Amino acid sequence: MAESNVEFERVVSAYYQDLYRFAYSLAGNEADAVDLTQQAFYRYARKGDTIRDVSKTKSWLFRTLKNEFLNQARRQQRFQHVEIDDAESELPQEEAQPGRSIDQKMALHALNQVDENYRVAVALFYMRGLAYREIADVLEVPIGTVMSRISRGKAQLKQALGDQC
Repeated sequence: MAESNVEFERVVSAYYQDLYRFAYSLAGNEADAVDLTQQAFYRYARKGDTIRDVSKTKSWLFRTLKNEFLNQARRQQRFQHVEIDDAESELPQEEAQPGRSIDQKMALHALNQVDENYRVAVALFYMRGLAYREIADVLEVPIGTVMSRISRGKAQLKQALGDQC
């Protein structure tokens, strides 16, 4: 164990600055560059022993960092953070049914009270009309997790609406 810690520290010392500069050139800001660099070393700590040729360690780290950057960019593109209040114009407009109407702002406020893990799945299902499989792909979770998140999110949404009505 101590030997692997020494090896890990040696690799970090040898490649940190170069890796950080590369991350900064990709991300364009210090915080994201630090995160990307740490993620690359985290992956090395977890999977570095699978590298057969130690002379390839540097290229493995750079490739890992680049892939992490691309994965983050894809995730951000697929699921951009939007405040609920800013998305009001995208919500479908439905005609009020007597006895069953709720104010749009009330609904958005209630949705905002749902736990974020559940809120995302509920919003993708009800507001974007995505199927369970599509939501599972977007969130990168199993379909069963999507189903339980939607179920729990609906329960929280009903409670939040009940508190407001």
